[in-house]
Amino acid sequence: MTKPAILVFAYHDVGYECLDALIQNDEYIVAVITHENNPEEEIWFRSVAGLAEEYDIPVHTPESVNTPEWTERIRAMEPDLILSFYYRNMIKEEILNIPRLGAFNMHGSLLPKYRGRVPINWAVLHGEQTTGVTLHHMVKRADAGDIVDQEPVVIGPDDTTRDVFTKCVGAARLVLERRIEGLTTGKAPRRKQDESQATTFGGRKPEDGRIDWTQSAESIYNLIRAVTHPYPGAFTEIDGTRLFIWQAKPLHEGEGKPGTVLSADPLRIACGNGGLELSTLQWEKRSEEQASDRTHGLMAGEVLGSS
Repeated sequence: MTKPAILVFAYHDVGYECLDALIQNDEYIVAVITHENNPEEEIWFRSVAGLAEEYDIPVHTPESVNTPEWTERIRAMEPDLILSFYYRNMIKEEILNIPRLGAFNMHGSLLPKYRGRVPINWAVLHGEQTTGVTLHHMVKRADAGDIVDQEPVVIGPDDTTRDVFTKCVGAARLVLERRIEGLTTGKAPRRKQDESQATTFGGRKPEDGRIDWTQSAESIYNLIRAVTHPYPGAFTEIDGTRLFIWQAKPLHEGEGKPGTVLSADPLRIACGNGGLELSTLQWEKRSEEQASDRTHGLMAGEVLGSS
């Protein structure tokens, strides 16, 4: 029996792992559509393009597939199935309707929660204790299609976004492996999403890492671990100089005006509720340093967040 032709849209580690699962299952992949790496982005994840080329799978990196030219090119590939794994661009409905077996996406949350961009960062930022991945039917609206399968992962109290992302990569492969037969035979289940429970979030910019010291220590701590390495980082300013905070821990105590340096060793900062003890920090244009090295130059009484 001839295997169905699969067109894969993929990027990042989820894309790599899911593409590898298809390859190891000996699926027929007609092509992989992925992204050119952004030179302004820290590339810490594995290359989907490299994996595809290793197995002589055609690779394409169009800026947009939603053009008449690319729509016809995809139609000419005659895919039976479209699978999307962390591909960053929306795919228009006309393309989604091409494959006879449908189009499916792997999303990094337990839908309908956290639809939209960078769902794992948002889940950590909001102090969630659980997230996961969802394989779902693709429709015109982003992340709104019927659910095929889900796999939860635990967010530990000290987990960073990268820690959680690593868990989600494994969960994504697990979901795909147990549903690939249903996808390729046209028997994938579908369960409607509960729209009353849906939440949607947009992309994040480096400037969104600015710390508001009037927030609680727990909220600021969640921001720090949500955007720490390999992301742009949480930051504050003092006298016009930016200070990145890469690692810290929340404290119950911390009386004082929000942003005030309560002590230099250990380096503790007052928040709107409680305090924060900084572990790893970095002045802009300087190397990263440990607060315990006492080279940061901050003194008790100084106020962070002042320009």
